[in-house]
This record gives sequence, C-alpha cells and structure tokens, in this order.
Amino acid sequence: MSKNVDRVRAGKARAAALTPERRAEIAKKAAESRWSGDLPVAAYEGTFSLGGRPIACAVLQNGTRIVTQGTFLQALGRAERPKAGTGVLSTVDELPSFLQAEVLKPFISNDLVQSTTPLFYKSILGTRSVGYDARLLPMVAEVYLRFRDAELANNGKVPTRYQRMIAAADILMRALANVGIIALVDEATGFQRDRASDALATILEAFIAKELQPYVRMFPQSFYEQLFRLRGLDFPRDTVKRPQYFGHLTNDIIYRRLAPGILNELRRVTPRRPDGRLKHGFPRRLTEDFGHPKLRELLISTVTIMRLSSDYADFIDKLDQIHPRYNETMKLALPPPQKDDGKGL
Repeated sequence: MSKNVDRVRAGKARAAALTPERRAEIAKKAAESRWSGDLPVAAYEGTFSLGGRPIACAVLQNGTRIVTQGTFLQALGRAERPKAGTGVLSTVDELPSFLQAEVLKPFISNDLVQSTTPLFYKSILGTRSVGYDARLLPMVAEVYLRFRDAELANNGKVPTRYQRMIAAADILMRALANVGIIALVDEATGFQRDRASDALATILEAFIAKELQPYVRMFPQSFYEQLFRLRGLDFPRDTVKRPQYFGHLTNDIIYRRLAPGILNELRRVTPRRPDGRLKHGFPRRLTEDFGHPKLRELLISTVTIMRLSSDYADFIDKLDQIHPRYNETMKLALPPPQKDDGKGL
C-alpha cells in the first residue's frame, strides 16, 4: 500500500509543478486519446434506486457492468461533475477525484487502486459516456467508512468537510446489505432477462477447474465454530471431527448460493470412494483465479451473517435474504404467528 501512496503523492507533486496551461494541454491530449478509436458500446442501460438515489448504469457488450460517472459521484455525496483537473480526463494524478484526499490514502488497498480506471464507452444512442466498474462503488464507500472509524477512535469526531461523503457512504453500504450491485445493474438494464443461452456453461467454465487443484484451506475455523453454535453444539477444540450432516448443511449454505449449477457440477466431476464419501473436497475442483476468490468472498459474508444470528433458523432467514439459493424464488416475509390465548380468534 505504501508504494501506491508514494506513487500517488509523486503524481500530485508533478501536477503541482505544472502550469495551468500545461495541465490543460495534458488533459486535452488524454481526452483525445481516450475518445479516439473504437469504444465499447453499451448493450443494456437502465436506472435503479439505491439509498434513495437514482443510479444510472449500463452493461457493455463484453458483460462489464458500469455505473455512470455522474451518478457514481452523486451516490458518494459529491458533485455530479469533478472539479477541473481532478476528473477522469486527468492523467497526472493516478486516483479519481473521490479518492484523492490525503487522509484517505492509508485506507486504499492495492486492489482498489488498480480498479479505479475510468471506463469510456458509447451509450446505446451513440453518445460518449464514462463510468466505473459497478463493483467499485461499495469498495470506495468502505474507504470512507474506515476513515470515519479511525477518526472517531483517534479524535472522537470526523472532520466537517467529510461528513456528507461519509453519511452517503453509510447509506450506500446499508442499502447494499441486502442486495448485490451486480444484480441491481442486471435487473435495471434487462441484461438478466436476455442473457445468452450458454450463460450457464460460461459460469461453470469460470468456476470449475479442468484439473484437480492443490489443497488450499478455504473454510476458516470461524465458519465451523459458528455452525456448531447455531446448531446448539459444543465446538470440539481438540479434534476436527464434525457431524456427518454438516456436509449437507455446507452444500446448502455455500455451494447452492455460490453460482448457478455449481453444486451439481461439483458433484459430477468429483469422484467418490467405495463407501460413498468424496475423494477430495469441492474447493479442489474450483479455479484458482475465479472460483477460489468467489468462495472466499461468500464465506466472509456468510460468517458475518452467522455472527449476527441468534440460532440456525434466524441465520437461514438472514442468509436467504442476502444470498438466496440460485434458481429458487425468495420466500415472502410473513407476519409472526399469533399466540393462542385460549379465547379463540
């Protein structure tokens, strides 16, 4: 992270040394370069509401989900257009306007820096547009919230100039707690309804490795500690032995919610011993570059939900809302049953 911070600071130092005319010239050349040539074209466009704000989005022909620059900034409590010299056409500073404040640098990871490249494309009507990968929005919101937490811990308050952005980030993260940004974009643009007929095969190809992968520990101990607690069992500290039915629970909790068709495909490609047990765990059949990161992401979220749940039924209710099983209709929230006081209804 320190290398990225140093690189960004060096970029800002170079920018400060330039004359206004030179900065304008650099921005103009960058704009001409980015808008020249063949730009990707949006195949789907739409708008959805998040935290009370309209979010304009698009899906490019290669499947990339985009949130437009204007609504991206508005969702973070900023002006729709960045200040001159700090927007997507600036090539001097390596971070976009919403991450350029020095106080945010300690909370910006390497992965986030590499994800902030603006995406230039043409709308369905042919107009030139710019936006960011939709997955960047919650990542940026998290930076502001981590900054808030550090300021409250160290100083007891948050600087006034950042309060509006932090409040917007908090609203975003709360709104995203029950729905994924990718699902919102797909639904709003119609991409979800018109996916190609081979979409499932594409998903399976990305997740399932053609060859058996080396063993890597994927499930953290906290997953099983919480599962024992939610099932009302004492966690065995001196052994790794778990009830046999935990395998069925794990299939339901994780693999039925990881991606469409994944559990069936893992069962198909994983051989079994004569006694019926699997010869190796399902994670060894997942791809290292895609399947493993997606599994880790789901496990982190699931363990968090476990910790917030009082018992197994409460956990499944929460999990169904946030990570519903694929190819299943979500259950409607029903009112709790009334107690029978002996007097009848």
